[in-house]
Amino acid sequence: MKAIVYAEYGPPDVLRVTEVDRPTPAKGEVLIRVHAAEATKADCELRSFRFPVKWFWLPLRLAVGLRRPRRQILGGYFSGVVEALGEGVSMFEPGQAVFGSAGLRMGAYGEYMTLPETATVVDKPSNVSFEEAAAVPLGGLNALHFLRRARVQPGEHVLVNGAGGSIGIFGVQLAKAMGAEVTAVDCVAKEELVRDIGADHFIDYAKEDFTRAGRSYDVIFDMIVSSSYSRCLR
Repeated sequence: MKAIVYAEYGPPDVLRVTEVDRPTPAKGEVLIRVHAAEATKADCELRSFRFPVKWFWLPLRLAVGLRRPRRQILGGYFSGVVEALGEGVSMFEPGQAVFGSAGLRMGAYGEYMTLPETATVVDKPSNVSFEEAAAVPLGGLNALHFLRRARVQPGEHVLVNGAGGSIGIFGVQLAKAMGAEVTAVDCVAKEELVRDIGADHFIDYAKEDFTRAGRSYDVIFDMIVSSSYSRCLR
């Protein structure tokens, strides 16, 4: 099968398209024929091994490969069709359209990938394309996890900083679905987008610092690494 691989950490030039062996599902695994994969910031960070958050550099390097990547096919988020089943698999069947997350197993930059049947993989809705489905898990799972932790209540005021990004877009929609009044913060080019998906208010970060505007919120959902934690709390 064809796959995009990298044998060393570095710039985009380390990626190359090549032929590799098609994986075979082990006991408890499913073989998925990949139809679409999301190219994410996380893929770029793993490829270059440069991260905006520095503290987990060493444990992550130990996990994914100290001198070179152990798993040479990137791609953590995907959609596709179940091709074959390993021994004992009962949750899926061949021909089933699915989408999900491979976690640090990666592999979605190949034509086929294997995952445990217990991985984060679910049915693809029939009214969603493969490309649309592949773009859901990164933003959707992160936004859902943290907004559930925030226990957003109807009528609360939620500010989403980085509202036009892959996580923020889902954050705006989920906060609205939870009954919140939502303020979106991003560049002005994304104002129409975030208002279309439900934002009640918009702040252009180039013109206004929301942490100094004198307004308060019940929840701040913040995707921007450089934000001041203490100013957000205040």
